[in-house]
Amino acid sequence: MIIDILTIFPGMMAGPLQESIIGKAIARELIEVHVTNIRDYASDPHRTTDDRPFGGGSGMVMKPEPLAAAIASVRAADPSVRVILLSPQGRIFKQEIAFELSRLSHLCLVCGRYEGVDERTRNYYVDDEISIGDYVLTGGELPALIVLDAVARLVPGVLGSDESIAEESFVGGLLEYPHYTRPEIFEGHRVPEILLSGNHAAIRRWRRQQSLLRTQQRRPDLLKEEILSSEDRQLLAEAIQERED
Repeated sequence: MIIDILTIFPGMMAGPLQESIIGKAIARELIEVHVTNIRDYASDPHRTTDDRPFGGGSGMVMKPEPLAAAIASVRAADPSVRVILLSPQGRIFKQEIAFELSRLSHLCLVCGRYEGVDERTRNYYVDDEISIGDYVLTGGELPALIVLDAVARLVPGVLGSDESIAEESFVGGLLEYPHYTRPEIFEGHRVPEILLSGNHAAIRRWRRQQSLLRTQQRRPDLLKEEILSSEDRQLLAEAIQERED
């Protein structure tokens, strides 16, 4: 998978792209990431990428010419590339969107700045817009890294195991169950006995129950969207009753 990132601050990408899972995936050539400085496509000696908004108002707006030229350069190399603007006006990024994007062969993430991009760039050069949440950041670089991380780890071979992906939070509409590791007793708190039982069927049942309970307690909005089986409803009822007792 190829991922292009268009930004006026390419230095913000250097560290994250060299570390952890993403860095290893790039080194193993499972993903290919190109970072482009939008300023390289500015035509004036000062490499200007922003200007004052028509009609007045505070802040600056990203000029259409450099950004459009940078996007056009990526499209010229691959017309099938999907161009996404990181924007607070975009659809909220969720795991299902990460899965959707991970199936693409080429993705281009455009990092907005200032008050945003010229509307003509948005209308004629961008395929989609994504927001990582209802809050304001100084630019699209951090959101682009978040989308990159969420998408790249779904590319086959990046994590090395599809099993861990299948059990993660938001996969299937639920939060993930609690995890424990050694030591068995930590500061007087013991690991749940069922996890030490060796009974894999009982462990799977407990984990499903804990996922249901945790989702009901922390993200009931997700549970409303989940289509629960009769067994799920029974597991959740039992868990709630145990809590009350």
